[in-house]
Amino acid sequence: MQQTETSSAVVAPARAAAAPTGLSPSRAGDFLTCPLLYRLRVIDRLPEPPSPAATRGTLVHAVLERLFDSPAADRTPERALGLLRPQWERLLGERPELAGLFPEDPDGAALTRWLGDAEKLVAQWFRLEDPTRLHPVERELYVETALESGLLLRGYIDRVDVAPTGEVRLVDYKTGRAPSRDFEGKAMFQMKFYALVVWRWKGVLPRRLQLVYLGGGGDVVSYDPDEADLLAVERKLLALWERIGLAVATGDFPATRNRLCDWCDHRASCPEFGGTPPPYPLPLARTPDEDDPTGDQTSKES
Repeated sequence: MQQTETSSAVVAPARAAAAPTGLSPSRAGDFLTCPLLYRLRVIDRLPEPPSPAATRGTLVHAVLERLFDSPAADRTPERALGLLRPQWERLLGERPELAGLFPEDPDGAALTRWLGDAEKLVAQWFRLEDPTRLHPVERELYVETALESGLLLRGYIDRVDVAPTGEVRLVDYKTGRAPSRDFEGKAMFQMKFYALVVWRWKGVLPRRLQLVYLGGGGDVVSYDPDEADLLAVERKLLALWERIGLAVATGDFPATRNRLCDWCDHRASCPEFGGTPPPYPLPLARTPDEDDPTGDQTSKES
């Protein structure tokens, strides 16, 4: 995505700053990638212009979700492609700012190319999975659970399949390319997060986690978790939440350069690119010296 593609787009209004109340896979990934990005999104809630790539992903997800409203025999490529335009119109109605995705497109050529790319992703899916043989019990399922520590975990699972034998499979669609083996584990972390939520919420250990990559040549990456995997993820999330809590209390959210910086909407607020973050909007924790302005600890120690 080029920065100029969204520079003239209408941006959704900003929301009031707030302390974080829990974790989703995306926001956990934000903090691990760049704590400042996490702060600007979760605490400052700075608005971000819609991007063509992310919006195309949302559109493709909507088409694949709606396709399963049809009987198995009717889940054809033609039926799926026929859903693209209606789903795009629905998205426009729900999010008027998307009308600004292509500000310099008087003849609609850019929009046509963009929809054509979405069609290719939908067509790719039919080469990877056969929807006439799938019977999801849930689509775009919102899941939420609180761990014993009180940490709230939440997110949306694209598809939940249950085999006749009762085994559960969690599926997520990705409109990008499959990652290299070096980054495969990072991508699967999201699915392990969802598996942990389902396990703690329903007491069911998902049998399989599956990422369906529609970009490039297409690929399906699967993983079969066990309890040890999910306990390790739980420990990692608890440690991460402690780090986030410390950052919230101190206002210390350092910027971290990474390979996604070129696509970041917040470079103007990033010290790594000569920017300045907005003033920290939450109260800071008081230090012992602030509690005792004289610095005299004698009375406390006697």
